[in-house]
Amino acid sequence: MAYESITNFIVNRGYEDLIAMSPYEVYNLPYDIAVKIWESLGGLIAWLINLIFPNNGVSQWLISDPVTNGFAIILMVIVIFAVSFVFCLLMLWEERKVLGRMMDRRGTMVGLKGFLQCLGDGLKTFMKENVVPKAIDKKIYWWGLSLVIGTSVLLACMVPLSNRWFIVDYQAGLLIIFALFALAPFLILCAGWAQNNKYSLIGGLRAAELMISYEIPMLILLAGTVLMAGSFNINDIVAYQEEHIWFVIPQIIGFFTCIVCAVAESERVPFDLSEAEAELVEGWQTEYAGMKWGLIMLGDYFRGYVACALVVFMYLGGWSLPVIGGEDWYLQYFPEIVFLLKVALVFFIFVLARAALPRVRTDQILNVGWKALMPLSVINLAIVILLKVTGVM
Repeated sequence: MAYESITNFIVNRGYEDLIAMSPYEVYNLPYDIAVKIWESLGGLIAWLINLIFPNNGVSQWLISDPVTNGFAIILMVIVIFAVSFVFCLLMLWEERKVLGRMMDRRGTMVGLKGFLQCLGDGLKTFMKENVVPKAIDKKIYWWGLSLVIGTSVLLACMVPLSNRWFIVDYQAGLLIIFALFALAPFLILCAGWAQNNKYSLIGGLRAAELMISYEIPMLILLAGTVLMAGSFNINDIVAYQEEHIWFVIPQIIGFFTCIVCAVAESERVPFDLSEAEAELVEGWQTEYAGMKWGLIMLGDYFRGYVACALVVFMYLGGWSLPVIGGEDWYLQYFPEIVFLLKVALVFFIFVLARAALPRVRTDQILNVGWKALMPLSVINLAIVILLKVTGVM
């Protein structure tokens, strides 16, 4: 008996079949990519099994719709994480190259314009010894680390790159992202305390007071965006800006306020008092050595990516463009690239702030947060209310 061809096991599902099988009501690009990966991979496995055991039921089961849907959801999450991870590495590369030029040098030069330096650093931290102090609270030490990294990765994966690239189209998507952001001060404080190190504890306290001071203005700015768009849904907020005007124009005060708050929330210079290696060794991360430290730094870049994405969502029109925003060819081919370019542009502002500004004292940080950014965020909200009441927006 001749074995069946491998083409008999690779099911090429059409658009209608994909929508019918999908857990989403609209087209989802990562899910589509994941289905095509499993169609090829699962078809190959099914063919090999059928080659060894002809006419068995397992081969047909592997390429059935329920099994394809289950594996596609798993692969979709992997695809979304991979894109976020690679873009965070690109952000790290961007920062190194820009800082190099600001310091009149080239920056990293290891392979592909210096990009492979990021992979080299990751391999180096992976190979370092995993040192764990004895006098620590082990449960909080490990759980604090895991949750800080885990929430950062979850936040990055929740960021939609377009109206076709998302995990779940949350009706309260923006609010959920802010809620997960708010967990960081508590987790960092617990992680700093669990290390039984005075420098780590001081760093954790600084991180908590810094983030709390700047989360309040951010929430008020969120209220302005939601009030103007009439929805917490990220897709609705972007669609409103696409149909009317980017919020950066009527909310110019909120835009600059949000940039400063986003830098502070990401614990970046000049708001890096929680690390402050000149004073606190490495702040709340002092006793996390080797790959643990590397994962914390990667988590910081994930959070920086999310902070930049929030600025793009709230003020820069998301993945839309002012001239060709609604045309089919644009939405079909590269809205995700436009969104990521906007995120990279906002991150460029973060890097410029790091290169140009010195570290700020703790009391100065609190004064800026409570005495400057808080009133500015309230003024921005008052402007939005005025625009809505008068019918301008």
